[in-house]
Amino acid sequence: MRILVTGGAGFIGSAYVRAMLRGEYPGYEDAHVTVLDLLTYAGNRGNLPAAHPRMTFVRGDVCDAPLLLDLLPGHDAVVHFAAESHVDRSLSAPAAFVRTNVAGTQTLLEACLHAEVPRVLHVSTDEVYGSIDDGSWTEGWPLDPSSPYAATKAGSDLIASAYWHSHGLDVSVTRCSNNYGPHQHPEKLIPLFTTRLLAGESVPLYGDGTNVREWIHVDDHCRALQLVLAKGRAGEVYHVGGGTPRTNRQVTERLLALCGAGPGRVRPVADRKGHDRRYSLDGTKLREELGFEPAVPFEQGLAETVAWYRDHPGWWDAEDRRAR
Repeated sequence: MRILVTGGAGFIGSAYVRAMLRGEYPGYEDAHVTVLDLLTYAGNRGNLPAAHPRMTFVRGDVCDAPLLLDLLPGHDAVVHFAAESHVDRSLSAPAAFVRTNVAGTQTLLEACLHAEVPRVLHVSTDEVYGSIDDGSWTEGWPLDPSSPYAATKAGSDLIASAYWHSHGLDVSVTRCSNNYGPHQHPEKLIPLFTTRLLAGESVPLYGDGTNVREWIHVDDHCRALQLVLAKGRAGEVYHVGGGTPRTNRQVTERLLALCGAGPGRVRPVADRKGHDRRYSLDGTKLREELGFEPAVPFEQGLAETVAWYRDHPGWWDAEDRRAR
């Protein structure tokens, strides 16, 4: 079994690869993993083993068609994480998001088609739906993205669907709620606030702090992805809902407590453009079809995540410098 993982040096991709190499996924204990990553600011080679007998690392771009056509033959599946993923960056530099998320996905799927790759999993986000005041999105909900990031992910989802309908490519799409856990780049809310609080700095809270997100530990997300890869139906979308809704202010207050900081360290800032008010995914389909349930309670996972950042100051300090 050979699996190619794009964006495998990033936060979620590297968590998936590490779990695969630890033999945590039944039937894939001996799988060989090829990691393809361009190592932009959000990709860190240090998130992966320096060497492993079942891993090959290739530094490269998902927009590089000749590279993909050379690399893909012989692989049994592709798990596609590679993407520009930070909303704030998409507001100021959207062209990179269109290139990687839309053109990169199309280039990859076309190469998979030519290389006759049997199975593809495209990893997406709940942000493609925009905002929902009440209830939860089902997989058939209309897409209504609010940011360039979300719009490009919606575009990549539709391209994946088109390759299933037009060419019969065996591809499934997953849409997940907010992830957290070790190795997350410190531009995202939980690692940003954690590292700033641990460094004695203030944290910037957008608007009134009442925006609601569902949170899921990255290891739970990766378990869900593996279930969809192994047992999901072609052409289908699956929601990976965290089931743990929190306002940004609630998350901030918990991080203050875990880091031993007071409320005076919170600095209100002007709200982000197009800031979605609330996200909520209906995870019934994944639960009933494939038996998925999150295993890491949010309070436990958050405490363990803060402890990891506290124990690895060199990692996040280096990541912060790389991003500047």
